Amino acid sequence: MLVSCDHIAESDRLYDSIIESKEGQEDDTPETVKRVVLLEDFTGQKCINCPNATNEIELIQEVFGDKVAAVAIHGGSNGFSGNANLVGLATETAKEYYNKWGLGNTQPIGMVNRHEPIIYQEWSATVKKELEKSVTLRLEGTAALADNTITIQIKAEGINGTTTGKLQVWLIEDGIKAFQKMPDGTLNYDYIHNHVFRTAVNGIWGEDISIEEGKTVKRTFTQTLETNWNKEQLSIVAFVYNDSGVQQAAKFKVTTP
Repeated sequence: MLVSCDHIAESDRLYDSIIESKEGQEDDTPETVKRVVLLEDFTGQKCINCPNATNEIELIQEVFGDKVAAVAIHGGSNGFSGNANLVGLATETAKEYYNKWGLGNTQPIGMVNRHEPIIYQEWSATVKKELEKSVTLRLEGTAALADNTITIQIKAEGINGTTTGKLQVWLIEDGIKAFQKMPDGTLNYDYIHNHVFRTAVNGIWGEDISIEEGKTVKRTFTQTLETNWNKEQLSIVAFVYNDSGVQQAAKFKVTTP
């Protein structure tokens, strides 16, 4: 982990294209269902190198678009929970994740599809490898806010064998202005944080799910809107994972009246 600041040329980290599904095809085969990769960015407001990892995520999303669902999980030794004067983004749930994966004081660090933690310079190449893998299910959903409650509907369709694991549903928020320690050591009090983990809708580790080929599983969840969340900037990230990693992910906006 001591090489986390090593430079890797952009040409070695970013890729120009991904093979798209053929336009007009309607069959649900592994070749025509889009894979979405989960990128967990373990970050912190007091981490001086974390803005570099954020920049890397922006580059990855420029290349791969909505095939990557990024989540910034604030915690660890560089996390900040807030005080009377400053907004903090660290959560108790994030601390649980840090402890689970044994990340210690290493930041920034991340996981692509729940494989081993890697430095941010390796994220793009790893994302590309994950996108090249076949899929076993289609995952999609909707989320709507009404009367201070977000109703989330998830649909999972089996397309290649049976997928058994956990369904996890997270709420994330974009556009949060809060301080961030920068690579030059200064504090930026107007830094904009995106895809920030807010809460685990269906428990820290999700819930059991099994999707058979040719079958559809539907789940519905509700989440109360917190006063410090901007309802216009909320999204849902859902994914199915097991001991082999994340099998499929999805990201979609929370719609408002």
